[in-house]
Amino acid sequence: MKLWGGRFTKEENQLVHRFNESLSFDQRFYAQDIRGSIAHVTMLAAAGIITDAEKDTIVSTLNSIKADLDSGKLEFTPDSEDIHSFVEAELISRTGDTGKKLHTGRSRNDQVALDMRLYTRDVIDELILIETSLLKELYTLMEKNLDTYMPGFTHLQKAQPVTLAHHLGAYFEMFSRDRSRLKDNRERMNYCPLGAGALAGTTYPLDRELTASLLGFYGPTLNSMDSVSDRDYLLELLSDLSITMMHLSRFCEEIIMWNSNEYRFIELDDAYSTGSSIMPQKKNPDIAELIRGKSGRVYGHLVALLTTMKGLPLAYNKDMQEDKEGAFDAMDTVKDCLILFTDMLKTITVNRDNMENSAKNGFTNATDAADWLVKNGVPFRDAHGIIGQLVLLCIEKDCSLDDLPIEEYKKICPVFNEGIYEAIAMKTCVDKRNTVGAPGKAAMEKVLEKYKEMI
Repeated sequence: MKLWGGRFTKEENQLVHRFNESLSFDQRFYAQDIRGSIAHVTMLAAAGIITDAEKDTIVSTLNSIKADLDSGKLEFTPDSEDIHSFVEAELISRTGDTGKKLHTGRSRNDQVALDMRLYTRDVIDELILIETSLLKELYTLMEKNLDTYMPGFTHLQKAQPVTLAHHLGAYFEMFSRDRSRLKDNRERMNYCPLGAGALAGTTYPLDRELTASLLGFYGPTLNSMDSVSDRDYLLELLSDLSITMMHLSRFCEEIIMWNSNEYRFIELDDAYSTGSSIMPQKKNPDIAELIRGKSGRVYGHLVALLTTMKGLPLAYNKDMQEDKEGAFDAMDTVKDCLILFTDMLKTITVNRDNMENSAKNGFTNATDAADWLVKNGVPFRDAHGIIGQLVLLCIEKDCSLDDLPIEEYKKICPVFNEGIYEAIAMKTCVDKRNTVGAPGKAAMEKVLEKYKEMI
């Protein structure tokens, strides 16, 4: 059924139909389309535009259509142009002329704008829950690893000692910002475009405030042209999802490195690894690699929609149909990646000794050794040079600062005594850093209290 067929005398070319149709992908928001239609006819009856009896017939039939679609009893027909046409045609086939009143005071332009907002809002709510699950898992891992010492890096070079809890806390911050951006987007987009018509409203006395209220919006949109042509909320969501994927990709990169034979900081569970078809010893971090790779896919959908929208005049243009497939794929991709990543984190085995030994052997306590000299009267610039000489000596002897005999320390600087070993112990180096945001245990415990409130 074509809702616009009266103007035309020729049948639509089948190639044109396939090129023009959107049912193959917009069928996924049939529930939102039906929900919007129920709100619309409820408002039409309240405004006296249709009778209560007509409203009741349409609403009950729409509910039965949804139930049949949910159960699979009713299947989508390929001859329908879009989800709106399909639902309306099915409604008319079941109710006759009464069903033809559904579209009173409405255009497909404001209808699709509504459906996409409702669907996007539902996805945002789902994503917020999924990201909260990830934050909970990160919190659990942080609690367990307040005393798991590891090297912190700059330029991929070992820099200073931190804890795994502190390192994971950086990602907690990233993902909490991602969740916050989703909430912000939901607030901005939560206004109802239904009632805007094709672009200039309608002469029917619609109660747009009632429609908005029935659908859980804060109120109606205030410009009918913007209502049908606005896709900012989708662009914002795709931007939010791209940032989330960037954070996941960074985390996956570290997991891939940590899981390697060279690091051996962690071991991935077999369920989240694969083997090689030729090399029997291999255990590949394929899930982490795939998540890392899919970031480019989500970025592409953002750029595609930005490009689609950049030259469009007001108001609605058919180009906007291109907002859906990419957005749907990005939503699905990010949901899958977040769920898989969270499950993968739950099964990771942490090799605490390897992490701590890496921090020791990487001279991450060198700055603390210099600080110890400063506290014992040596000027910092001199202390810096002295510790540099000690590091060179340790490299020659293939040992850490912790294992270098005190006699060797004294040969380079007589100020050294046995107290240096306590000062450069990993626990000391970390726990004395207790300013807000630092890795010290006392500081981290305070941060964890705040994180617990956040989740």
